[in-house]
Formats: sequence, C-alpha cells, structure tokens
Amino acid sequence: MRELGAGPGRILVAVYSVFAIAATGRSLTQLLIDADRAPLAYTLSLVAAIIYIVATACLVIGGPTAWRVAVGACLVEAVGVLGIGTLSFVAPDLFPDRTVWSHFGQGYAFLPLVLPFAGLWWLRRTAPGR
Repeated sequence: MRELGAGPGRILVAVYSVFAIAATGRSLTQLLIDADRAPLAYTLSLVAAIIYIVATACLVIGGPTAWRVAVGACLVEAVGVLGIGTLSFVAPDLFPDRTVWSHFGQGYAFLPLVLPFAGLWWLRRTAPGR
C-alpha cells in the first residue's frame, strides 16, 4: 500500500489543510458574529470544516483505518457538496451568504466540488492490499 500522504497525496494534504483552516475560520466567524443571518448555512460550513480536518488528519496519519475513515469523509464531502450545492439553488433564502459548499463551491473556485473526487481517486490508488 502506498502512503496516503506521499506523492500526489502531499498535494491533497496541502489543499485539505488550507480548506480545513479556511472553512473553520470562516464558519466560526460567521456563527459568532452573524449566526441569525443564516444559521443552517453557517452550521453546514462548520460541518464541512470538520470533514476537511478529518480527511487531512487521515491522509497524514495513513494506515488501513485512516484510509477507511478518509474514504468515508470524502464520500460525505461529495454528498454534502452535491446536496448543499443543489439546495443553495433551490432554496437560496437558506444561503444568503456564500459558504464552502453552497453553489457547488463557487466562492472557492469550485474546488470543493472537485476535492472529494480527487480524494476518492487517490484513496482508490492507495487502497490497502493494492
């Protein structure tokens, strides 16, 4: 098994780290300063941040258990960005401000839409027993 954080995995670790920091900082700021404006959207951004933190940690830690948790995190992330991205167009009043996953990550150059699939691709290549 290849190490999760080696080779292209280092790029994923870097990107996930940036997203973990950015999403955590932005969501906490939004929740602390203006939670009444869009509580659902800001809370979902915090959930996204936690998923990015978990994925980053698993990519750094490596090993079979971390691999499984990383796959789960990437799957939840993919469902989240697709679901929330869709919801943000269907019910825009729930998302008055841009969040990490709203509009499929448009405010982040659509990287939140690409990232879970890049992560799943890498995890498939580094699957235990491969």
